[in-house]
Amino acid sequence: MEPTQRTVQCASLKGLHKIAYLEWGDPENTNVLVCVHGLTRCARDFDTLGLALSSNYRVICPDVAGRGHSDWLADPMLYGIPQYVSDMVTLIARLDVPKVDWVGTSMGGLIGMALASLPDSPIAKLVLNDAGPVVTKVSLERIATYVGSAPVFPDMASAVKYVRAVSATFGPHSDDEWRFLAEVVVRKQADGGFRMHYDPRLAEPFKREMPAGDLELWPLYDAIRCPVMVLRGESSDLLRRETCAEMEKRGPRARIVEVKGVGHAPTLMHVDQIEPVTRFLLARQGLTP
Repeated sequence: MEPTQRTVQCASLKGLHKIAYLEWGDPENTNVLVCVHGLTRCARDFDTLGLALSSNYRVICPDVAGRGHSDWLADPMLYGIPQYVSDMVTLIARLDVPKVDWVGTSMGGLIGMALASLPDSPIAKLVLNDAGPVVTKVSLERIATYVGSAPVFPDMASAVKYVRAVSATFGPHSDDEWRFLAEVVVRKQADGGFRMHYDPRLAEPFKREMPAGDLELWPLYDAIRCPVMVLRGESSDLLRRETCAEMEKRGPRARIVEVKGVGHAPTLMHVDQIEPVTRFLLARQGLTP
């Protein structure tokens, strides 16, 4: 099965832009799952999960603005959670369903958390993949060392080597899996080389708005009223174990699942990561694993 690629037009303060998204499963299915990727990744990150859940859900995987096949924003300072939430509201309106379930990796989790915190939110169930209401300073500094660097690679082998280096915290993957993780986030150039498939200007607000310490978003988390599950990489430098322990006690009282041998963030390509997410999402009337 291959997904269908579609687009939806969204608005910012500086004009209109198109958001591209992949759609898995029956387009008439009213059970919808939205899967949103991390800072420099893309919709293709959810190929394995989308295929696994396509018999139960209409699975929607957007490229967030400035990434993948979506348009780059006219003003780079608009690359941030408020614009991303606005775009996702437009996307959900296009889907014409009252509720969706949500899986968000890292940045995608923060977007989901922000949307789920709003009154009358359309999110019915929320999976935070190595994301939570405290983003550590050390992880932000690590990401800042490579985001927006826009390297050009002479060949795909060089691109794979780079992605393996900056994404080492994803944990063990086969050579074929690393090649896939690289191929979906690079674009071939006219001269035959390759570059990262995102707007390098998205680093501008990321670096300019770097907090002095950890980024804390507890008011958003505490306002969430839907069931929440957190998938945490055992050695994650972004989501601390102490933060997860606090998330179990307050707000929506998240269910925590830790993935061994992985840092930031689980790729949702392996059974030990897909299975708990599937079990959490399908644990409601009418859906079975």
